[in-house]
Formats: sequence, structure tokens, C-alpha cells
Amino acid sequence: MSDQPEAPDSATEDSPEDGVSRRDVVKMLGMAPMIGVLEWTGADVDRAARHVRALTGEESVQPFAPKFFTRPEYRTVRVLVDYVIPRDAKSGSATDAKVPEFMDFMYSDPMQNTSDNTKKAMKDGLAWLDAESMKRFTKTFVNASDMQRRQILDDIAWPAKAPKEMADGVTFFNRFRDMTASGFFSSAIGWKDVSYVGNVAVAQWKGCPPAALRRLGVTEDVMKTRIPVQNGAR
Repeated sequence: MSDQPEAPDSATEDSPEDGVSRRDVVKMLGMAPMIGVLEWTGADVDRAARHVRALTGEESVQPFAPKFFTRPEYRTVRVLVDYVIPRDAKSGSATDAKVPEFMDFMYSDPMQNTSDNTKKAMKDGLAWLDAESMKRFTKTFVNASDMQRRQILDDIAWPAKAPKEMADGVTFFNRFRDMTASGFFSSAIGWKDVSYVGNVAVAQWKGCPPAALRRLGVTEDVMKTRIPVQNGAR
């Protein structure tokens, strides 16, 4: 198999009771304050995102050489991120957004001050994935078929439904999914996916759009509510 194996075009379908698409779930993860859990601040993520954007701006793009991941690990990362955020009719995939490069930078850049435990957890998780695939199918995760990969992921993607013996895989995949979302939604592709406009002048502020209010389940009155400032509070 090549250094850049084909990743899936779509993710495993969600269970009917979930009521939301996989991309919607990941979108919520990407907008949540998850970075603190992963040790990194918003500034850390911004620095990584700028680094990855610089990669795309090169006139002559050289094949990416990971610094933290081994080449087999990096191949696994490339496949796995596209199961978390696949390409769809609206947006590119996680690999299109260069999430694997983002991850490698977050773990390898000395300015990130990433703990040894966090680095070990990532490598141990990738090793667990290969070991589980070898146990079930006598193939590494990358070399397994799409259906075989999905069988493993279906056992670890939903913590409430996961078998107890999959606990290590669940912990790894939760962290991996969060980091994938962080990388994707700090990219240009991710900004467009959530229709983020950025620093654009608005001639007249008309409040939160009705469609957004309905999606949040709130009313204009709630949006106008102000929390009173306590004496001495800052």
C-alpha cells in the first residue's frame, strides 16, 4: 500500500436514535472548548493552523515528512481522520484540511510543551488500533478493508454502547476525534463548513438570525438577557 492510502468518502452512518449526522456531532466538538483537555491553548492551535496554512502556500510542495509520527503511524492517522470527518458534498475531508500535518506539528513542535504522557497516549492508541485489527483480521488497520475498519470503530466511537473490554480504544478515539475536530475547524475548509465570516464590518447589527435562534432553542428575549454584576465582581 502507498504512503497515502485511500481514505473513505463517507463515514459510518449514525444510529437512528442519535438524531444528528456524524458531521454535526463533530461540528459541535469543534466549536466546544476542548483544547484545555488536550493541554493546548487557543494560541497553540492558532500557531499550528498558521504552520499548516504555510505548507499549502508553498509554490513547490514537497511530500510531507512527519516529525512525531513514524511513517506507519502517519499512514494510520491519515486513514483514521477521514473516518472522523469524511469528504462530503459541502466540504473536503480532514486530510484535505491537512489535519494529519496539524497533528504532527502539535506533537512535535517544542513550543507546544506537550507532555510525554500525552505523546505516549497517542502512540499507544495507534498501536492499540493495529493490535485490535491484527487480532480480528490478521491485518493492520490501514491494510484492513473498509468494512473491517468500521467494525472496530463502531465498537469504540460510542462510549455509552462500547463493550467494557474496548475501554482503552474508547479513550484513545475520544481524544483523537477531538483533535481531528480542532484541526479541521481551525482550517480554511473548516471555517467555510460552519459559515464563519470572521472580522467583517457589519453596517447594521440586526441581532441573531431567527434560524440560528431556532437551532439553539432560544428566543430574542433570552439573547437580550444580561447577568447582573455583583458588587466587587469583575
